[in-house]
Amino acid sequence: MKMKIWRKLTGERLISPLPEEVEGAILREKGLYRLKVCIGSDSQVKGGITEFATAICFLREGRGGFIFLTTYKTEKEFGLRERMIQEVADSIEVAYSLCTIFDKHDVELEVHADINTDPQFKSNVALKEAMGYILGMGYTFKAKPEAFASSYCANKVVK
Repeated sequence: MKMKIWRKLTGERLISPLPEEVEGAILREKGLYRLKVCIGSDSQVKGGITEFATAICFLREGRGGFIFLTTYKTEKEFGLRERMIQEVADSIEVAYSLCTIFDKHDVELEVHADINTDPQFKSNVALKEAMGYILGMGYTFKAKPEAFASSYCANKVVK
């Protein structure tokens, strides 16, 4: 995985490597709440720059949650389908790097795609590929409107 700077929604940077931070968070929360983790990415094109964000959302069953975020920018030009698949690839990269921790602690994992299931929306062009990619990796797939990790959490930092 590329070296990325992860932070909390407050902007506070995570000090330890991501796997250690994730496992520490799970251990802190595990005795208090049933956790579920949702990972999603979003992007925004501004001029010749595309900014990508990935969110790891820790949901405390019935008690809110918290988020770890990372962003990066690139000058690479993307077609819409390619950009949607890059978002999914970013989410899968993070999910794959952490899945042994989630399995070890019996934490449910979903990968969210910022792709609309309604064919009237442009992002729908990547729905089949994204679904196949995520399901093919063995993860639970969610698309809009259920894909809040990408549509709302990651989206907050690339607006």
